This record gives sequence, structure tokens and C-alpha cells, in this order.
Amino acid sequence: MGDTIKARGSCLCGAVTVEAETMSTHVGACHCGMCRKWTGGPGLAVECGDRVNITGEENITVFDSSDWAERAFCSKCGTHLYYRLKQANLYHIQAGLFDAGSELKFDHQIFIEEKPGWYDFANKTKNLTGEEVFKQFAGLV
Repeated sequence: MGDTIKARGSCLCGAVTVEAETMSTHVGACHCGMCRKWTGGPGLAVECGDRVNITGEENITVFDSSDWAERAFCSKCGTHLYYRLKQANLYHIQAGLFDAGSELKFDHQIFIEEKPGWYDFANKTKNLTGEEVFKQFAGLV
């Protein structure tokens, strides 16, 4: 996972809080069709491993978006919370939830072949196709 920090954050209304013991400092953008529908643009998330404490679980709605993953949002304010690989219990949490700031670096994009032409990022990043992502997560899904 690379460089990690302990981080805390919440949804917009504060009904759900998250604390990640090992949050990556590397922010990634996902351009897959599901993330774009879910967020209205690219999904901007950080890998948080499996050591995540969530409070306010009664306010979370979980959607099984595939056989191997689920997405969750706050049922009170609608804030998108996380994408989780079920088998590995691996959380990718929306970067904007966390109070962390200057420690984070936007440095990679996935499903780059699905990125629409109407937006671009100025940052120089590592770019992976969907096929490369699935190879990277082989055995976790």
C-alpha cells in the first residue's frame, strides 16, 4: 500500500464517522462507468486496508455493486462513503471524507480507457486500464 497514515473523517451530516488505521496517502481516480454514475464524475478514493472503524452503521446503506464488491453511502445525507472488496475486506474510502489534507497526493488513475473526454487532470499520474487493475487485484475478488 505504500505510505500510510492514521486518518479520521465523516460524512457531510456527521451521522457516520470513519477511522482508518492505515490509510494510504496516495489518492486515485477511478473512471469506470459505475464510479462515474455513483459520484457524478471520477471516484476519488484512498486505499484503507481492512483496519477501518466505522460508527453510525445504522445510517449506512450498502449496495452490492458486483459479486466481489459493495458500495456504501450515508442514508441521512447521501455522502458516498466507500467501495469495499468483500472477499479481502479491503476498503477504498472517498478521499474527501477525511480531515487529512497536505499529506495526500493524487498520483494514479484506473480504468483510464473509460475516462470520458470532457474532463482531464493536470497532474502527471500512473494510469492503469481496467484489465491491469483486475490483474493487480487477482485473488482479492
